Amino acid sequence: MVMGIAIACLGIVGVVAPSLLLEFGKSLLTEHGLYAVAALRVAFGLLLFFGARLSRMPQALRVLGVVIIIAGIITPLFGVERSTTALDSFASHGLVFVRVVAIFAVAFGAFIVYAISPRRRSAV
Repeated sequence: MVMGIAIACLGIVGVVAPSLLLEFGKSLLTEHGLYAVAALRVAFGLLLFFGARLSRMPQALRVLGVVIIIAGIITPLFGVERSTTALDSFASHGLVFVRVVAIFAVAFGAFIVYAISPRRRSAV
């Protein structure tokens, strides 16, 4: 749940101050930064995968967990140069585009928080 909140908060930063989010992204464009991002993705994917059992949407979270684990494994293989090119391309679309994408991050974080919360039991 903490990871979902963190993703939503990063999205809010992107909506309010997109240039700050881009600077944060640029600060991660080092070999060590990419390894840290990769480790965080793999850890988050594992948490989703193994925490899905008690959630409201176990199958969706398991699939999402596997996708995020794969993204984490691939991250260091992408390399600093390609990651820099991708971020520069993303930023070249302008701050409005960054804000729109950040709104999706807020929605994704909120979805994770909702989906990971335990299923409600009906009161009988």
